[in-house]
Amino acid sequence: MADLKAPAAQATPASEHPAPARAAKSIALRRARELALVPALLLLMILGALLNDSFLTERNLISILGASAALAMVVLAESLVLITGKFDLSLESVVGIAPAVGALLVLPAAQAGFGTDMPVAAGLLAILLVGGAIGAFNGILVVKLKLNAFIVTLAMLIVLRGLLVGATEGKTLFGMPDAFYTLATSTFLTIPLSVWLAAVAFGVAGFILKYHRVGRALYAIGGNADAARAAGIRVERVMLGVFVVAGCLAAVGGLMQTGYVGAINANQGQNMIFTVFAAAVIGGISLDGGKGTMFGALTGVLLLGVVQNLLTLAQVPSFWIQAIYGGIILVALMIARVTTGRAQD
Repeated sequence: MADLKAPAAQATPASEHPAPARAAKSIALRRARELALVPALLLLMILGALLNDSFLTERNLISILGASAALAMVVLAESLVLITGKFDLSLESVVGIAPAVGALLVLPAAQAGFGTDMPVAAGLLAILLVGGAIGAFNGILVVKLKLNAFIVTLAMLIVLRGLLVGATEGKTLFGMPDAFYTLATSTFLTIPLSVWLAAVAFGVAGFILKYHRVGRALYAIGGNADAARAAGIRVERVMLGVFVVAGCLAAVGGLMQTGYVGAINANQGQNMIFTVFAAAVIGGISLDGGKGTMFGALTGVLLLGVVQNLLTLAQVPSFWIQAIYGGIILVALMIARVTTGRAQD
């Protein structure tokens, strides 16, 4: 009888390590999705060269980078928030209100300013402080009061848009000090400082996410906040910090946009959030949280920058560009559904 029972006791499952195999496959699919944008970028570059002789000129390529710098900063900000499993729709309004407050503090009353005539350095500092304060306020409502992040930041988007129109009285602000334009107008090795700053910001964020404990905490919170809390991570503090950092990054993006346009109008940043989400999603940043890399987000920014440049060179109306961005988001979501194998809430 002992001999008859031995084979049953020694039986093993047909697949000894199903979980590691599935995990490895999932990681491979996500990496493939991020890297898939690289050949897509190359294909668009070739297509652009064939369709328009001026596309691959140094001037046009630098123009693409310069036009994408402000978007890149806001995408970086939104990506950090998304990785923690939250949203921040108000970032597009921060792009407008933060530099506007800085300009109004510096400009004299004769130029629609507040008449405070503050030093330029104080005005630039105010831009960062406004962005950080808005991020902190959002964070308190979402993290401390446990309000829905989507609804809170949507309400803040509307409030800040109204404040921007009211503060500027619907006027366009001109004549700011040169420091407000420096990031977009000054160059290093023929490339605008805004591009270099965006590249450094992405590099630092990518390094932190990959190698620093704060980066690992962000992924852990986005994956499972309760498990992260049980592991000793101060979830509320980290998430509040992410909202503050995101606000500051969006404020810097607004300053870049101001320099690129050469003025601040009451609509600065309007509808930008759609493009931001498009870049983040096609770059592999998961709307469910806990997934995505800065490399993927950056390639998403560059892809949209090239697409917009191609459509502009082809004289496609701007409303069609927005429609194309919407289509890109839908395609990216379907790709995410296939690659992750998970339903999206």
